[in-house]
Amino acid sequence: MTIHFIGAGPGAADLITLRGRDLIAACPVCLYAGSLVPPALLSHCPPGARIVNTAPLSLDQIIAEMQAAHAAGQDVARLHSGDLSVWSAMGEQLRRLRALDIPVQVVPGVPSFAAAAAALEAELTLPGLAQSVVLTRTPGRASTMPAGESLTAFAATGATLAIHLSIHALDQVVADLTPHYGPDCPVAVVWRASWPDQRVIRSILSGIAAAAQGIDRTALILVGPALGAEGFDDSRLYAADYDRRYRPLGQEPRFPE
Repeated sequence: MTIHFIGAGPGAADLITLRGRDLIAACPVCLYAGSLVPPALLSHCPPGARIVNTAPLSLDQIIAEMQAAHAAGQDVARLHSGDLSVWSAMGEQLRRLRALDIPVQVVPGVPSFAAAAAALEAELTLPGLAQSVVLTRTPGRASTMPAGESLTAFAATGATLAIHLSIHALDQVVADLTPHYGPDCPVAVVWRASWPDQRVIRSILSGIAAAAQGIDRTALILVGPALGAEGFDDSRLYAADYDRRYRPLGQEPRFPE
């Protein structure tokens, strides 16, 4: 048997991979993070499946559920919101399971920053403005920030920042970023990206705190000149005079057929 860690996506029930959906349908046990995973995903569980909301459980209790399924020879679908590579608390579960010699598989999911960018109809990396996206957060009760991973350090790069789990500290976020991006830098707050009640708030650094009043939890802050920009360069990728492997140019193309 295997514990299948599945990225359940940002919220919309159909933003899950086919692999993830099919694994849910094949597993007689489903452990899901009920605080963020949409209940509609549980409709993929097979009839009679044991479905456990892990939101009120401790790590020990979650691992005990997995051990019980392993002893019974049952595969487990372990659902986390978004993608498992960031802020999923998967790492500590994997460490326990490996120590118990219980097999695991990890299935990626659609991350919240991608859903937020889609809601904005925005490309976060525009030529001449930004070619990097930094996924970060502010310190919280569950996790502190390592030395050097401050907002001011990341802001010094000028990259597009996708700031998670930090809407409660929006005033401090603005204070930290304004010296680097300027008060007129575009900002967006996307609340519950891809959910039916999704909200999108666009502003500038100097105005976002007032514009986003009342927004709490499950909101992503996106900051950077690439947001809403019009004065950026075209990519060379599709330029008519750009010699590329699938469109060779001239008498001596760089990539001859």
